[in-house]
Amino acid sequence: MADVIKNFPSRLHKMTQVFYREVPSQVATRRFIDTLTNLLFPVRDKRNISLKEMDLKWENLQHDFLEIISPLCADMDCCCEHLTERFFGEIPLIYTRLMQDANLYKNCDPAAYCTEEVILCYPGFYAVMVYRLSHVLHKLKIPVLPRVISEYAHSQTGIDIHPGATIGPNFYIDHGTGIVIGETTVIGRNVKIYQGVTLGATFVDKELSGVRRHPTIEDNVIIYAGSTILGGDTVIGHDTVIGGNVWLTESVPPHSTVYCKPEIVIKGKRTKK
Repeated sequence: MADVIKNFPSRLHKMTQVFYREVPSQVATRRFIDTLTNLLFPVRDKRNISLKEMDLKWENLQHDFLEIISPLCADMDCCCEHLTERFFGEIPLIYTRLMQDANLYKNCDPAAYCTEEVILCYPGFYAVMVYRLSHVLHKLKIPVLPRVISEYAHSQTGIDIHPGATIGPNFYIDHGTGIVIGETTVIGRNVKIYQGVTLGATFVDKELSGVRRHPTIEDNVIIYAGSTILGGDTVIGHDTVIGGNVWLTESVPPHSTVYCKPEIVIKGKRTKK
C-alpha cells in the first residue's frame, strides 16, 4: 500500500500528459463572463459606471477574450483576433435581445416589481443571457469554450441549455430549476417554459452527433412544469399549451392543448363508530 501511494504521482503525471490538450482557463472564463454580464447590466454589480470606465472595460474584455481563446487557435482555421472581433460585433444585438427578454419577464410575472429585479434575481434570465453569449461562440465554431460558459450558468441556476440550441427572441423561463434544453432544439418566438421541462432526445448514441435529435417548439408555445418532449421529428405547433407532467414523443398541431389526466384519490379520516 505504501508503494501505491508513493508511486501515484508518477502514474498520474503520465495519464495527464496523455489526456492533456490546450483548453481555455475555467477560472479566467468564469471571470470574463462575470465581468461582461456586469458591464452589460451594471446594476448586477450595484454600480452606475461612467462612459470612460465603460470604454476601458470594453477594451479590456476584448483583450481578456483574446487570451482565453489563444490556446485554441491551433485547432481553428480562423485567427483569434478575427474571432474576437466577430464575437464582440455580435454583442450589441445580443444586448437588444436580452433587454427584450428582461422586459418580457417584467410584463409577464406578477411577482416582478421592475426590470432591475429581473436582472438581479431571476435565474431564468441569467441562464438565457449566458446562453445567448455561448451560442454565438458555438456558431463561430470555437471548441470547448461555449460548453465551459454554459456549464457555468448551469452550475449557478440548475438550468441546462446547450449552446448549440437555437432560441428565438422573447424567451421566458419561470423558476427554471431542472430545465434541460438539448443541443439541436429549436425554439421560436415568445415561448414560455416552466421548471422541470426536458427538451431532449429519444435515443442517445455517439453516431447521432450532428443529427437532429431534439424537438422543435414553434412560436407562442407554453410548456408547464415537469413536461418532457423528446425527438428530432417532434414539432410542437405554434400557439399550443402543454400541461404539466406531459410526456410527448410525437408532434402536436398548432393551437392545441395537451394535458394528462391522472387519477387523484383523496380519502378522509376514518371516524370511529
